Amino acid sequence: MTALLEARGVVKRFGGLTAVGGVDISVAAGEMVGLVGPNGSGKTTLFDCLSRVQPVDAGLIRFGGVDITGLRAHDVARLGMSRTFQIIRVYRDLSVAENMHLSIQWGALGVPELFARTDAATRCRADELLDLLLLGRLRHERAGNLSGGQRRLLEIGMSLMSEPRLVLLDEATSGVNPTLVADIADRIRAVNSEQQVAFLLVEHNVQFVADLCERVVVLDQGAVLAEGTPGEIMRDPSVIEAYFGDPGEGARDQNRVPSDPGAPDERVGEGSLHRSLAGSGDAADPDAGREEPVS
Repeated sequence: MTALLEARGVVKRFGGLTAVGGVDISVAAGEMVGLVGPNGSGKTTLFDCLSRVQPVDAGLIRFGGVDITGLRAHDVARLGMSRTFQIIRVYRDLSVAENMHLSIQWGALGVPELFARTDAATRCRADELLDLLLLGRLRHERAGNLSGGQRRLLEIGMSLMSEPRLVLLDEATSGVNPTLVADIADRIRAVNSEQQVAFLLVEHNVQFVADLCERVVVLDQGAVLAEGTPGEIMRDPSVIEAYFGDPGEGARDQNRVPSDPGAPDERVGEGSLHRSLAGSGDAADPDAGREEPVS
């Protein structure tokens, strides 16, 4: 399968700290790939490098056959790469529709178009995406009045306005009430299927990744630790060790009598890995608990 995004040997340092140390990663056209790892493993920094928000210290990044290693973020966006951020970024005082209208690529517009009324094609594109994301009934609502999950869907819609070939999705479930996580996954799946948009997802919620992605890459201390299907990743001893320490210690302690007989069994296994990752995201959104079904 031909790679839409291909990165080889990406290195990013901050002073004496190597945040990303020689990472190889690729995403094919129309593919959905998960990127997971413990806190501080370099996931968002790698995103910043791939989207050219941060310059790289070494390595090569190609997108759509073009070497983008030295390009700026807006140049890469014009080539068809879009991204979202862990903390939701929408214009709270504008309507849902106005947020969408502002999210087109402005580079090809002349000065008169910058001050003109939004054209019919842009309005049509926004309406289609809002309907696809189940936000059509809220198109005239002030974005600040939306719940955290609805604002997350709006941000995804904004990232799709420029008709990207790849979206880098950073913590789509962060700060989102669990009741809406399934809706977000369903809408991402619909966008991928109906518009052939590829996704690279940074996530703590492994079940969310497992539901969407056929391939998962695990980062640890700035390097690729493992790669495979979600099931393979959750059973990988090196991944379990990265999150919990040496699993052998748990095995050696199985016959040890706990000091508190009522204490829960905390031995490491696939199930505990799944529970830990699924619950380790930060609730960065102040309205995380205020959700409405998207219908």
